[in-house]
Amino acid sequence: MAARLPETAAALELRHAVRDWLSRYAPTGVVAVALSGGADSLALTAAAVTEAAVVDALIVDHGLQDGSAAVAAAAAAAARALGCRSARVLTVTVTGAGGLEAAARRARYTALDEARAGLPVLLGHTLDDQAETVLLGLARGSGPRSVQGMAPFAAPWGRPLLGVRRETTRLLCADLGLRPYDDPHNSSPEFTRVRLRTEVLPLLEEVLGGGVAAALARTAEQLRADGVVLDELAGKLLRTAGDGATLKIEMLATAPMAVRRRAVRAWLLGGGAKALTDKHLRAVDALITDWHGQGGVAVGGGAAGTRLVAAREHGRLTLMQDNDLR
Repeated sequence: MAARLPETAAALELRHAVRDWLSRYAPTGVVAVALSGGADSLALTAAAVTEAAVVDALIVDHGLQDGSAAVAAAAAAAARALGCRSARVLTVTVTGAGGLEAAARRARYTALDEARAGLPVLLGHTLDDQAETVLLGLARGSGPRSVQGMAPFAAPWGRPLLGVRRETTRLLCADLGLRPYDDPHNSSPEFTRVRLRTEVLPLLEEVLGGGVAAALARTAEQLRADGVVLDELAGKLLRTAGDGATLKIEMLATAPMAVRRRAVRAWLLGGGAKALTDKHLRAVDALITDWHGQGGVAVGGGAAGTRLVAAREHGRLTLMQDNDLR
């Protein structure tokens, strides 16, 4: 049976956030929750078991610290006490390129995806996490898409708390008498996101007079709304200008830049391009609007031992393996 939440301001805010998310994206009310044992995911789990019909807790043990198994077991026990139908600990091995943060994230999401049994997975990302994500996107400088932040739902990942401050999740844990786990990695200055959280955002709040995190989150929401419209227009352009394998240069060149670049990006990704950057897109766009005989643009992807290359050929934009180029 689900634990009854107290009638506190924090409990009501969390419940309303989860209730609204469920009504929009999971009306059946059957969900999984990614539970780390931290305040955000504990508070999310508490609210979810109150508002959802069924909640399964998934706890990932990254094995990166001594005692991680005990932390995961404690999180599973808390999930059961709060009223989750089940609580599973998923043990992963963190390896691969891109640094510890990226490797841990890949391992975590892979394990959650494999264990979710077709259910949407709720994640405890808050408004503060959204603000940090927007700042990271600004630093990449890859255009509006990189500043859109995290979506409330990008199947199968759900984020009901994007309008809730981190301090509110801690308040709910205190209201419930829960002792959240504080991951040492969340306060380690070697991680860029931690420095954003502990140094950059507080400085911005001080210099700009407060409200910065909420303003960044609102900006992300507005850009996502704009992005939906631009993506629809880009889809129409692709259907008009393309035959699947190639795109008509003339039709692309006369389209607005924002729509054209989105269309080209979607076409490249659909053709197997990997890890596209703003530099890639600008170079491919130059094949359309500033062509003076330059060769193709390598965009990543392709079969083993080859590169995938976008090129201009007979008035069309083509995508082929580099060993097919003449």
